[in-house]
Amino acid sequence: MSQSYETILVERRERVAIITINRPEKRNALNIQTRAEGAAVLDELRDDDSVRVVVFTGAGDKAFIAGADIAEFAGRSALAQRAVMLERGLFNAIDTFPKPVIAMVNGYCLGGGCELALACDIRIASDTASFGQPEINLGIIPGGGGTQRLTRLVGEGKAMEMILTGEIISAQEAFRLGLANQVVPADQLETKTMEVANRIAEKSPIALRLAKEAVKLASRSNLDEGLRREVDIFALCFSSEDKDEGVNAFLEKRKPEFRGK
Repeated sequence: MSQSYETILVERRERVAIITINRPEKRNALNIQTRAEGAAVLDELRDDDSVRVVVFTGAGDKAFIAGADIAEFAGRSALAQRAVMLERGLFNAIDTFPKPVIAMVNGYCLGGGCELALACDIRIASDTASFGQPEINLGIIPGGGGTQRLTRLVGEGKAMEMILTGEIISAQEAFRLGLANQVVPADQLETKTMEVANRIAEKSPIALRLAKEAVKLASRSNLDEGLRREVDIFALCFSSEDKDEGVNAFLEKRKPEFRGK
């Protein structure tokens, strides 16, 4: 990386970049600096063709991200808080990132941590992880997309229950609801996550980007608009060399070598 960061670590493993929120003494709580550094890393990785998949996780084995750094809330006015949140945020940077993003959830995934995971495309959790939006216990509500993304993912009824009660649910319950894509033994979390990441990284970067765009349309547009856009995006794939390589490799019964062109 061309920059060094104080609150996050960045590791590259072939075509996968792993971003670790590195504040274990605070259970990896997100403060203003962490959010800014996370968004800056994504800016770097966006234009790095050698990286095809990004994984977010938290340092240590206790917490993925236990929430926002509540100490920053004390004494902050409504206008000051709104100004902070209207700046380009980490969650939206993840949501709009063109490459696949996986949350490797290794512990407490609460509040802003849950919202970060929700902004990712896939969530793989250890069997010791837990999820929740407990902001109601502080007299506030989720403000980083929790009321919107959680509802789209698990439905209004369960999202309403989680947000109004502030309850924390197990990884197994999160899987049952569709909040977690997979739950794996804690000692296998990294191995299983990297298996998924590497499987995705083998695909055409162009097709991955277009597939992510098309799937996101499903919950953000009506069916007719989504189907029309899907046709356009599908047809756009035919302008890539990767499409030719994929088709030829299939016909020649060999593994394709996608180059992102």
